[in-house]
Amino acid sequence: MTQRTWLITGISSGFGRHMSEQLLARGERVAGTVRTLSSVDDLKARYGDQLWLARLDVTDTPAIRGVVDAAVAALGRIDVVVNNAGYGLFGAAEEVTDEQITQQIQTNLIGSIQVARAVLPHLRAQGGGRILQISTVGGQAAFPGASLYHAGKWGIEGFADALQQEVAGFGIGVTIVEPGGARTEFRYGSSQLAPRIAAYDGTPASMARRMLEERKAVPPGDPARMVELMIASVDQQPAPKRLALGSDAYTAMQRALSARLAELEAQKDLAFSTDFPA
Repeated sequence: MTQRTWLITGISSGFGRHMSEQLLARGERVAGTVRTLSSVDDLKARYGDQLWLARLDVTDTPAIRGVVDAAVAALGRIDVVVNNAGYGLFGAAEEVTDEQITQQIQTNLIGSIQVARAVLPHLRAQGGGRILQISTVGGQAAFPGASLYHAGKWGIEGFADALQQEVAGFGIGVTIVEPGGARTEFRYGSSQLAPRIAAYDGTPASMARRMLEERKAVPPGDPARMVELMIASVDQQPAPKRLALGSDAYTAMQRALSARLAELEAQKDLAFSTDFPA
């Protein structure tokens, strides 16, 4: 197998960490970004020059371009880009602060967009490549208490859907990865809660808050197995447009998409009635 170079944002924990460990163990090269370099000292000590590291906050657009350009200069090329950096924000829309909204959208939506924009000139110049956009079941199905998290994930899915069509002619494939709950640090580690408004106690929006505060729910997904399938998807031709991972993801998305399609079909006559007469 030809050694490939992967650029992965956010490799200190979660899917980014699992993916980096699996790829490095296979002999692949990883250009990884972290907010704190010391968080991956063990990987650097074990793999040396096979792991190229850069400090990056994906809300800093100029820094994104600098890191991408530096990775290409140091490693010669990037074969696969994994837009992984992100975190959860939970609470009713009225509860989240203005600062939390801004940080969430800048990280989960704008950051991913700018990483993709920064790498595209390099992928075009080398004649192709692959982008994996890490989304979530929450990019297709919506749950109360996660409205701002959904705003970023539904937004990045729309961006990636269109991007797939824009860059296919350059040999660049784009896959949206939609995992369900996985046993990583995401739920009880990196996720943030909005300040509580008592009026929402006992409403559907409070369920997400209770889950994070009680810390009892165990996600069903095996992150190592999920990452194996993400990596394997890069060898598929053409690139799969979406990759649903986890029984909970499949079930929730199937229910949501079926309901949306049924609602649309019920409005067919209404929709057609607004056209000018033939």
